[in-house]
Amino acid sequence: MRISLAQLDSRLGDIDVNIELAHGAVARAAAESSDVVVFPELFLSGYSVGEVDADLSMRPDDPRIEKLAQAAGSGGVAVGFTEAGPPGPHTYNSTAYYEAGRLVHVHRKLYLPAYAPFEERNHFTPGPRLRAFDAKPDTRMAVLCCNDAWQPQLAFLATQDGAQVMLVPAASSQSSFPEHYDSHEYWQDITRFYGRMFQLFVVFVNRVGVEGRFHFWGGSHVVDPWGNIIAEAARDEEQVVTADIDLAEIRRRRRQVPLVKEARLGLIQREITRLLDEGGDL
Repeated sequence: MRISLAQLDSRLGDIDVNIELAHGAVARAAAESSDVVVFPELFLSGYSVGEVDADLSMRPDDPRIEKLAQAAGSGGVAVGFTEAGPPGPHTYNSTAYYEAGRLVHVHRKLYLPAYAPFEERNHFTPGPRLRAFDAKPDTRMAVLCCNDAWQPQLAFLATQDGAQVMLVPAASSQSSFPEHYDSHEYWQDITRFYGRMFQLFVVFVNRVGVEGRFHFWGGSHVVDPWGNIIAEAARDEEQVVTADIDLAEIRRRRRQVPLVKEARLGLIQREITRLLDEGGDL
């Protein structure tokens, strides 16, 4: 499988411009015979949606997104946007995956930051579920959107649901907590851990550019099932980086060290039930 990481800047509030930028990335990916192109979190709207008066929400069947998906031909496109989602008044931070121009899956971000400077919980509803999904050629994928990937239980669930490729679209800003950690180092620690322990490919696609108080730093990369970074974009530069991954490596790795099949889901269910009974849910 050949995957293109569209590490681009986004124009806050200008969906039409961002759609045009996305078309350019899809064309570049198609020229390299890419099977899948992945965009950063909230690429079509920009990140700071609360600072825009206009309604930036879209539905997955919006003709502009469908046209973008169709531009990829038989390939796949994963794109982040503000979703006007059913049911009722809810708005989601969503990533939709299309293949051959057809909507395959929508992931609605599950863990929304509720602290400064992100405060996504003020603008979005948390998603209700996590599902892996089937993609071609003979691949099963899952999406963890940015802060979702800071919850290891989600990566575990996605893997047990059959994910072989974990897509991680992000809008990570280096300047958010500079006194506490280096975002680049933290993200590589997370993605390499998931690749190694869940024995799959991890595709991390971050934004670049400046948007108000946020400085998005890029550093998009692909991790293999041994935890090795096999492709990486530069920091603070717009790039479309394409990497080839061999899905057979997943089976080889899981046969050599059978970590994934030792999940013991019944044990975990019993212990989660106990914790819930003890008041462990929020």
